[in-house]
Amino acid sequence: MRLLALALTLLLATPLAAADHGARKIFDAELERAAVEAVIWGMPAVNYDLMRQEMLTKTPGKVGGVIYWGRPLDWKNQTLTPNPDALYFMVFFTTKDGPVVLDLPPADGRASFNGNIVTAWQLPLEDAGLLGVDKGKGAKFVILPPGFTGSVPDGFTPLKSEVYGGYMLFRSNLASHSDADVNASIAYGKRLKVYPLSAAQNPPETSFSDVKDIMFDSTIKWDASLFDNLDRVVQEEPWIERDKIMIDKLRTIGIEKGKPFTRDARTEPLLDRAVKEAHTFLAARYDAGLPPFFSDKSRWTYPAYPSLIKAAASDFKEPDAYPVDDRGVAYHYAYIGIKRLGAGQFYSISIRDKDGRDFDGGKSYHLRVPPNVPVQQYWSVTAYDRETHALIKNMPRASRSSQIAELEKNEDGSVDLYFGPKAPKGKDANWIPTDGKRKFELMFRAYGPTEDFFAKKWVLPDVETVKHR
Repeated sequence: MRLLALALTLLLATPLAAADHGARKIFDAELERAAVEAVIWGMPAVNYDLMRQEMLTKTPGKVGGVIYWGRPLDWKNQTLTPNPDALYFMVFFTTKDGPVVLDLPPADGRASFNGNIVTAWQLPLEDAGLLGVDKGKGAKFVILPPGFTGSVPDGFTPLKSEVYGGYMLFRSNLASHSDADVNASIAYGKRLKVYPLSAAQNPPETSFSDVKDIMFDSTIKWDASLFDNLDRVVQEEPWIERDKIMIDKLRTIGIEKGKPFTRDARTEPLLDRAVKEAHTFLAARYDAGLPPFFSDKSRWTYPAYPSLIKAAASDFKEPDAYPVDDRGVAYHYAYIGIKRLGAGQFYSISIRDKDGRDFDGGKSYHLRVPPNVPVQQYWSVTAYDRETHALIKNMPRASRSSQIAELEKNEDGSVDLYFGPKAPKGKDANWIPTDGKRKFELMFRAYGPTEDFFAKKWVLPDVETVKHR
């Protein structure tokens, strides 16, 4: 910071055209370095704001209302690693004007949901639904603003937030992909309610907007515009105590609470270069691989670094840990925070085949899912674009799951899945298409995993390349 102060002094004391070239280089280098750190630190907030802005600018949805996808997700949903085997409902909220109630329905016969409530920084506040804290009984969660000192009525479950904004991802479970089951899942999802706590005695009607036909693209924009998203969150939200070290770093790049953020002809290329450098760092960390899950050599990994999973579960209040880099990696390829990963759902990622080669969309692959998958609900495998981490564009489907009625099973109950640009002859029902010109990655989802899953009594083998003769 002393070098930065010296550079600023020289620049302010001398006309810009005559400013010392060495001082300017120092200043620019410091600005770029601060910008790289800001990208990595701010990734969860940027990720959140990109989704919120898509809702506000592309859909009829609004903060405090509900947007939903009225069919299993297809490639028009360009969020990061979404689940195409559940009906998605999303609620963005703010407690700026007071506590907000998320009134969630109980499980009803075949109808149930899995939900996660997070802050604008995607810190998990609570997991809800059949395998959440309410165990399917439903609940009236109240999001409380920072510093709230009032009382919460009986029958409401308070959730204290460090900031005003946040969102809920409500996955209305599907019995199958049939029209009847999809419609039943939509009807169940529409039983959720969102309203101010102050209106709890006579809640206003909750608005629902179906966005299934809208191109909803919240993939990370790896250019200087990323700082517009970060600035918006900084302006709206109070500083979290553990993040105050970033105040000066953000001021260095022009982001300061209460002041407009502008990018000029000199800073724009520096910020753009910083974003690309941060992207290179995050992508390299991801490419190096997350810890293996099913065995020491498994190509199926944990969904995030164990350090981040632990920190999120403790609300980032560990005295000697704050895994900002690990968090940045996670939120450059996914979104949402889960309070108790494994209680309701577990994810495993694979970016390479059994032999350690990147998945190539132009090649063919095979995965045998062993019988008796230890889950209470369902399992699925989804393919994503390796670069964007979103569903592969222009594909007729993105996944196969145990909910699929036409899925072909072997005599022992195992399932053979195929990935590639073309389905093997007679295997269309078990095929997940890929783009022949792009790399891809896979995610295995276990909804309602049992103890046997975590004891590794059931093991998912690695994906193998099909060698054509």
